[in-house]
Amino acid sequence: MKTKLSLLSAAVLSASLMVMPAISHAAIPLAVDGQQVPSLAPMLEKTTPAVVAVAVSGTHVSKQRVPDAFRYFFGPNSPREQVQERPFKGLGSGVIINAEEGYIVTNNHVIEGADEILIGLHDGREIEAKLIGSDAESDIALLQIKAKNLTALKRADSDELRVGDFAVAIGNPFGLGQTVTSGIVSAMGRSGLGIEMLENFIQTDAAINSGNSGGALVNLNGELIGINTAIVAPGGGNVGIGFAIPANMVNNLIDQIIEHGEVRRGVLGVSGRDLDSELAQGFGLDTQHGGFVNEVMPDSAADKAGLKAGDIIVSVNDRAIKSFQELRAKVATMGAGAKVKLGLIRDGDKETVTVTLGEASQSTETSAGAVHPMLDGAKLENDKKGVEITDIAQSSPAAASGLQKGDIIVGVNRTRIDDLKELKAELKEQQGAVALKILRGKTSLYLVLR
Repeated sequence: MKTKLSLLSAAVLSASLMVMPAISHAAIPLAVDGQQVPSLAPMLEKTTPAVVAVAVSGTHVSKQRVPDAFRYFFGPNSPREQVQERPFKGLGSGVIINAEEGYIVTNNHVIEGADEILIGLHDGREIEAKLIGSDAESDIALLQIKAKNLTALKRADSDELRVGDFAVAIGNPFGLGQTVTSGIVSAMGRSGLGIEMLENFIQTDAAINSGNSGGALVNLNGELIGINTAIVAPGGGNVGIGFAIPANMVNNLIDQIIEHGEVRRGVLGVSGRDLDSELAQGFGLDTQHGGFVNEVMPDSAADKAGLKAGDIIVSVNDRAIKSFQELRAKVATMGAGAKVKLGLIRDGDKETVTVTLGEASQSTETSAGAVHPMLDGAKLENDKKGVEITDIAQSSPAAASGLQKGDIIVGVNRTRIDDLKELKAELKEQQGAVALKILRGKTSLYLVLR
């Protein structure tokens, strides 16, 4: 059976946000036979007012290429694309992170394309929100409302989380109203799921469902540890495998959006792959966690800091990492100019290197890995025919996919693409394996990315 990964925003047609009232002490027995009964109610009474419903409405605009044969039939001046508009409404969740400023964090996919964003507060108020900024690659958006008497969540250090820590999910599944579920942290540093461009998820078994997107994952102190984003849903419902964006990643992104109105992504300037058992054995290592550096881009931040091909990066700011994908996600959510301490293994010895991250626009590093993990290591540039692979790193994921220097990407599955923007947008819509249509010299072929 094919596993289905699902984002959590829910389409609804109701105009009401249907927000549940606060939990009452009267409904929770505090003692049985004179013995104190453990309860999450006191913590939730302080926490749940900070989690809001996010209702959106707008118009989806889709473009479909008109085949050349039909264009010829209707005349040479007929449009190349057919544009269709379809109204939509949706419902997700959000978290108030600053009560004075009215800042609310949610997922980008909850508000993407929305013409109107309406916030439903815990006390029943409904207030229109303004979009301050968003980042599609990490799936984070920042909203702002003007209101008094708001409650904000304190953010925890998500790098301190351990597998087995208790976690509580708060959101608005299926438009039912605010719902609370509990579980534990099942895993950390989950990546390679194909949900987002930048993945470094907290995995939890706290029940989260459609409509929980943008809601809070909190610890037992009521502190925000993550923003709920997606679930594994083979049958379309919760099976106890949910994913949240760590609070520390959210902090980095929100700080940039507040300061600049956008995310100014930091760039390290390396391509690489996960350290696996085969590589670890070849290098005589007793660890199988980390990011193996295949190539260091000339004049990049990594090059200036002295990183070398063959280095194995095992920690970021003294926090261990599991994979190259986790390294990429952490670095990419830090702002340009940020100083990052990297722990690495070089020729069997442990070393520490401090890197000042470059700006994406100024770096020689390609953003291909952000377009699709299996394009990492390729340099992409627009060509009059499509998107050209102008360079490719040896032993990179892109090379392993079968791509070669000089290849021109002209399609994704059955959809024609003309430039990097269309390639990125089309790959974002796909889940699982995708087929790239390639022009290689005078030959046309398909390569499958998994």
